[in-house]
Amino acid sequence: MKVPARFLEDDFLGVRFALNVFIGTTLVWVALKVVSDASPIWAIASMIAATDPVVTQAKHVFRGRIINAMVGCAVGLFVLVVGQGSDWELPLALAATVLISAYVVRIPVMWRQAPITAAIVIASELSHHSKFGAMEKGLYKVAQVIFGCVVGLLVTLAMSRIWPLKSAPRAESPHAAHDSPSP
Repeated sequence: MKVPARFLEDDFLGVRFALNVFIGTTLVWVALKVVSDASPIWAIASMIAATDPVVTQAKHVFRGRIINAMVGCAVGLFVLVVGQGSDWELPLALAATVLISAYVVRIPVMWRQAPITAAIVIASELSHHSKFGAMEKGLYKVAQVIFGCVVGLLVTLAMSRIWPLKSAPRAESPHAAHDSPSP
């Protein structure tokens, strides 16, 4: 198959995804540089995971990321508050987060987001001398993750109105961040 035909076979989904990522990255980068001098990498990574040229996919991933990020944040903060700094806290907390996400929350899309977020929050303790400083830094990183997700979804929604898909994709978007548990 020739390259130009490949662009047409899926209604330019790859081009659409690239444009969404370009716009989203620019928005996140500029917004976070205006607000703070922190690295926008957490927000950009989350924005990429939450954007998709197919709106239903983006909404699905957005919901899973946000809910699982909240689970991870809650577990991470709990460990920071009650933990004693043991070497076993991080692996136990991450395992507990996976179990809560898999068996209590039960939203398999982006289920790995929960332990990732817990790790982000708990790891903040390593660079701070106080639990309060660690919690503040962890919450700031989680806020960046959520901000990136929101930007990703908003860019997807805006682009779907500016450049609507001609037809429903034949298969799920190849660019969606699928992350469901295997049996």
